[in-house]
Amino acid sequence: MDSFNQLKKNLKKDFTGFKKIKVALLSDSASQLLNIALKGYGYNCQFDYDIYEADYDQIDLQIFDPSSELYSFNPDYIFINRSTEKMLMNFYKKERVDQVGYADQQMLHTRKYLDTIATRLRSKVIINTYPEINDNVFGNFASKTIASFVYQLRKINLLLMEQSQNTKDLFICDLASLQSQLGYNFIFDPKLYVNADMVYSIDFQPYIAKNITDIIQSISGIFKKCLILDLDNTTWGGIIGDDGLEGIQLGHLGLGKIFTDLQLWAKQLKQRGIILAICSKNTEEIAKEPFISHPDMVLRLDDIAVFVANWETKVDNIRHIQSILNIGFDSMVFLDDNPFEREIVKSGIPDITVPDLPEDPAEYLVYLRGLNLFETASFTEEDELRTKQYREEAQRNVLLQSFDNEHEFLLNLNMLSDVKPFDDFNTPRVAQLTQRSNQFNLRTIRYTEADIKQIRKDPDYATLSLSLEDRFGDHGLVGLIILKKEDNKTLFIDSWIMSCRVLKRGMENFTLNSIVELAEFNNFETIKAEYIPTKKNGIVKDHYQNLGFKEVDGLWILNVSEYKKIATFITNKNASWASTKF
Repeated sequence: MDSFNQLKKNLKKDFTGFKKIKVALLSDSASQLLNIALKGYGYNCQFDYDIYEADYDQIDLQIFDPSSELYSFNPDYIFINRSTEKMLMNFYKKERVDQVGYADQQMLHTRKYLDTIATRLRSKVIINTYPEINDNVFGNFASKTIASFVYQLRKINLLLMEQSQNTKDLFICDLASLQSQLGYNFIFDPKLYVNADMVYSIDFQPYIAKNITDIIQSISGIFKKCLILDLDNTTWGGIIGDDGLEGIQLGHLGLGKIFTDLQLWAKQLKQRGIILAICSKNTEEIAKEPFISHPDMVLRLDDIAVFVANWETKVDNIRHIQSILNIGFDSMVFLDDNPFEREIVKSGIPDITVPDLPEDPAEYLVYLRGLNLFETASFTEEDELRTKQYREEAQRNVLLQSFDNEHEFLLNLNMLSDVKPFDDFNTPRVAQLTQRSNQFNLRTIRYTEADIKQIRKDPDYATLSLSLEDRFGDHGLVGLIILKKEDNKTLFIDSWIMSCRVLKRGMENFTLNSIVELAEFNNFETIKAEYIPTKKNGIVKDHYQNLGFKEVDGLWILNVSEYKKIATFITNKNASWASTKF
């Protein structure tokens, strides 16, 4: 973690070309140091933060006054920072009858914040959990009485988490979790609080800035998708080729517990939707043996999307893994106990994240948890299927090698697509795709679930969700189209997003056929489109040109009557989907 002074020095550096993000800081205590830390941390992530810092202890005024600076600033994100220290002071001023209902009163006030902001802005709101203070008025009895501050404080944090589950544009910056890692004496500086009314220590400011930025990155579609594991002395203790199956360290005793716990962590990440891969200098048959036969292995072969064990360089093997998964190197994390191997991978693949694991394996998991490498802004049931889908993709790549040409391969896949408008079932996944997709994303417009629900209701919009399945399995939702009626003759492609898993399957041609079919049924003459370049979507810069669109004044135009349907190897399961007026 960079120190506060290091982040402060970043302010003198060049932010040219960085993504501009507007953030409002509303705090009940002085927030000048957080302003500096957040701006400085933004440099590390290529964010150019434009920050409006309200006067401290003016949260209510800024939110409830429609003419306040908050609303004229119109931020992308609002960080509402309320401190435990100020809450404790307020709690003591209450009569006993109000103290026992304090948490509910505070949450009612927080909901008023959220409702008021939602009526005036489209900002995402980030609220912190409250680090714990035990005032010891009740001692250990505090947990047994609702009249204690400790009870009310813990209840508020629980209510905040529950509220965030029901409010799509509310996100939690978990300062209480950071306190559990760092300790209250680290995060709170009593002298600074007394003299400057600043609640958090100077050393804690970078941690808050990082967590806020982690949340913003994940909402913006910047997050880690894949964990690549070395094997010997990383996934298990010892060297499988030398020590044999019985000699490696695993289980719940001694050093084996270290590696079992690490595998449990990786397994939980996999169940959350993180792709697991193996990259090891080993003989493949020997490397796979523990996954098949060791009774104390938590991870099994079914948990691994891509398994690469050979004697090639790890840089080459990670590039091979990336070619199968078709995700960016900046979405990948590589764990290896060997400092030499780590440095080679860092040098050969600069975009990949390679944590410098501690020398003592006992410290691996504490270190990794503290890095918070796998922040996310959403989770759906389909995320749990991701490893299975990528394993199936690896099988498809093996099949491809057995055919003389790509046409024979695609024909042999027996591909089916279900095309339909967005519905209640797929809306969460659709919103997630708009937030997460960076490469095959023509305009990179992010939508929340609430936004998607509103679009579904709007008569000027039409939507297409496209799934894909083949002989190996179901890819799930792989594409989405949002069409906006500009007038009675023109359709504008507001969003065209596809999963990179299905590139080179002809899905883009099938999708355009579907768009044109809908346009024809509704008597549109022209389809208009736009490509907005980003650092990550260069693979689609020629997308519309390749599909036959003509460039006119920076936009792409397709004449519906002149369009010739493109042959694909995909069959539409729902042939009548397009017969819907809008």
